[in-house]
Amino acid sequence: MITTRQARPADAQAMCDLLNPIIREGSTTAHRSVFDAERMRVTHIDEPRLIRTTLAFDGDDLLGFQLLEWSDPAYDGPEALPDDWAVIASFVRTGLQGRGVGQVLWRDTLLAAKRAKVKAIDASIRTDNLSGLAYYSKLGFRDYSSINGMVLSDGSVVDKTRKRFDIA
Repeated sequence: MITTRQARPADAQAMCDLLNPIIREGSTTAHRSVFDAERMRVTHIDEPRLIRTTLAFDGDDLLGFQLLEWSDPAYDGPEALPDDWAVIASFVRTGLQGRGVGQVLWRDTLLAAKRAKVKAIDASIRTDNLSGLAYYSKLGFRDYSSINGMVLSDGSVVDKTRKRFDIA
């Protein structure tokens, strides 16, 4: 049975252990550099714009996590969003995609978004991340824009599809 809870500082290393292999593989995330526990804690647990980071477990085994944070009002680039929008990111342990972990995470994330009075949630997904695109579409996100030629921190260039989920 999959259980969920909010991330805590002590979870940072387990979150790194889940995310870093995905980053090293390279095709389903825009993250290009691996995380250490301190960076994970600062960006995914203690970030001031954070609404919630939900973790999914089978017993003590971390299966995945989903971050929801307010858009950055100081950001003025191609991905700038309205102040009442949030941004989502989802990560499921390699080999466990398609087994319901993301659905369980989404249930908690959507409740957190409603409680926070988020107007819409943005999911910006690399166009070559077919499983990510399918996942968000299945949740009810719809395409609303794209970003072509986005330069990542390592200098690689990707295109992104931007999907949105409007909160009723």
